[in-house]
Amino acid sequence: MEKIGDSQLELIKAVLQGKIISFPTDTVPALAVKPEFSQAIFNLKNREQTKPLILMGANFEDFLPYLKGTDQELEIWQNMADLYFPGALTLVLPASEKLPKAINPINYNTIGIRIPDLQIARDILTQTNPLATTSANLSGLPPLRKMSQIAEQFPEVLTLECDKIKDEIIGSGLPSTVAKWTGKNWQILRQGRINL
Repeated sequence: MEKIGDSQLELIKAVLQGKIISFPTDTVPALAVKPEFSQAIFNLKNREQTKPLILMGANFEDFLPYLKGTDQELEIWQNMADLYFPGALTLVLPASEKLPKAINPINYNTIGIRIPDLQIARDILTQTNPLATTSANLSGLPPLRKMSQIAEQFPEVLTLECDKIKDEIIGSGLPSTVAKWTGKNWQILRQGRINL
C-alpha cells in the first residue's frame, strides 16, 4: 500500500507543476492537468477545440469559484450533486470569469463538472483541487482502460504507478451521463451510465 501513497504524492507534485497526469476513475482512466494548462491536453490528444474538457473535483464546494448562478440556481445544482455525486454524471453549468478559457475554448461561459465514484481519484483531487480532465486516448480512438497502455501511448504523461492496477481494466467503460442547466431545467446531452 505504501507504493500507492508514494506514487500518488509524485502524481500530485507533477500536476501542481503543470504536467499532465493520468489516474483511474469509475468510468475510464482520466488524463488530467491544472485548468490553466488545459491546452496541453488538446495538443497531446489532437483534440478539437470544440470538445471541451471537464472539471473533475473531490467535493461540490471545490467547483463553486468556477460557477456563476443565482442563490436559487446554486441550491438546485447542489441538490442534483447531492443526489448523484460522486458518480457517472457530468453537470454542465454556467461558468464564472475564474474559469480559464483554455478548458472550453469555444464556449468558455459553461463548464462540465464531475466527482468520480472512486476513492483513489478523489484522494488525488482533494490534494490538487479541481483538474481539467478527459479520457485517456488519442482523439477519435476508444479510451485506453489500462494504466500500462496509457504509459505506453503517452510516455510524457505521469501515470499512477501501482503493480496492483497497472494491467487491470479500469472503470465501467461506460461514459458519464451529461446534463446541462438551461436556466430553467436540465437538458440531457448524453445518456450514459446514470439514467436521468
